[in-house]
Amino acid sequence: MNKENKEPIFEFDFTLITDFFRALERQGPGGDEQTLRALEFIPNIHPGLRVADIGCGTGHQTEVLARHLDASITAVDLLPGMIEGLEARMRRAGLGDRVTALVRSMDDLPFRDGEFDLIWAEGSIYNIGFERGLTEWRRYLRPGGAIAVTECSWLSPLRSPATAYIRENFPDIDTPSAKVRILEKAGYVPLAHFVLPQHCWTENYFALVAARIPVFLEEQGHSPAAVRMAALMREEVEHYRVHGTDYGYVFYIGQNPEE
Repeated sequence: MNKENKEPIFEFDFTLITDFFRALERQGPGGDEQTLRALEFIPNIHPGLRVADIGCGTGHQTEVLARHLDASITAVDLLPGMIEGLEARMRRAGLGDRVTALVRSMDDLPFRDGEFDLIWAEGSIYNIGFERGLTEWRRYLRPGGAIAVTECSWLSPLRSPATAYIRENFPDIDTPSAKVRILEKAGYVPLAHFVLPQHCWTENYFALVAARIPVFLEEQGHSPAAVRMAALMREEVEHYRVHGTDYGYVFYIGQNPEE
């Protein structure tokens, strides 16, 4: 849901968006193995780690982090319905004491300078912009703290059929090397980056989306807005099926330099 691309997603009521996505196990491409792999590159993991998960959705990756870290996690999302889903998930998992939920926009965070050891953002930083998010959020990291985000990136130079559609939805898309340069420009020391495999899109996300569409349409009484949203989701699934080797999510991990 890109702020600079208000058509067509932002013509929908947030309630409609929430109703569709909160029912999914995850709200974007990803995988538990990839979350844990990214964690392996985080330096100075210690008991009592302070973590911010920005754009958490209903918290699939938040739960993974909470299960594998001795940490206090602040999970942030703009949509109250997503936070309700996250809180329900944490109660079911018995992790409610480790996670504090917060309804807030990622461009208006209430955090203190140096408050966190780790900032996490899977499939969400594009809402504020990769460079802007990295730059603005660094102040919330202590010296030596780390950031880990996923960002849609070009994976092939042979991408002409995919360019227009992807740029409409991810106007900041670029190559991994260019994204690493942005990471450095924002003041971080690059630690690692790796491509999420295709099953993170097809099995872990789009299969859930495809199964959700007919149920969602029935719930919404096949309203015009719901039908349009369903068409957009089908278009996204089909576009990835045809052009998915051209682009994908890449995990980028960086460290705030020690003072």
